[in-house]
Amino acid sequence: MLANLGSLTLTPWIYVIVGMSVLLDVFLPVLPSGVLVIAAATAAAGTGTAAGAVSATHGATADVPDILGLVLCAATASCLGDLVAYRLAWRGGDRLDRAIARSRRLTAAQARLGNALIRGGGLLVLVARFAPAGRSVVSLGAGAMHRKAAEFLPWSALAGLAWAGYSVSLGYFGGQWLGATWLGAAVSALALFAAGAGAAYALRGPSARRTPTPAPGASPAAQQ
Repeated sequence: MLANLGSLTLTPWIYVIVGMSVLLDVFLPVLPSGVLVIAAATAAAGTGTAAGAVSATHGATADVPDILGLVLCAATASCLGDLVAYRLAWRGGDRLDRAIARSRRLTAAQARLGNALIRGGGLLVLVARFAPAGRSVVSLGAGAMHRKAAEFLPWSALAGLAWAGYSVSLGYFGGQWLGATWLGAAVSALALFAAGAGAAYALRGPSARRTPTPAPGASPAAQQ
């Protein structure tokens, strides 16, 4: 399948597929957009190496435009998806507010996001882009809280570029070192998942990590 994907990277369709997957996973976090970006970069590295072997006399390989194109495509789609979610949440009204209020995770993330953006600490937006479903929580939370676009969108663009650059780099170097095979793509995907786990851990915050888990069967008085 990587061979087929490798030939697809030589056509404009790979950018359409990657772009749509990245754009939509803000609403459907189960979409494997990161894995798709890595697989495409891995295949592009393989096809670029083959093309470079044929055209070595030109002093450059043919994989650079494909890699740069994947980064720009994924980053642009990420920012556009964030913007769509942000605007929908902005106009969501009471229905979205009630949905957020029913979710402890969304409520906590909303409070952290508000404090971070007020302090100018939009680094939260950047970190959340790597966490599972973090992009959805942050984009919807910023819109629901009616945060100014100038406070959110620049960080969203930076987060999308960082995520796209990291994902494509993983696939490219995995393809260079381990070959354009499923092994290279799998190792690169594991590195992406590890970054996501680290981001999720960081977003929990020190207080959440220090909160002890109540013992099973413990009475409310004993837990206080």
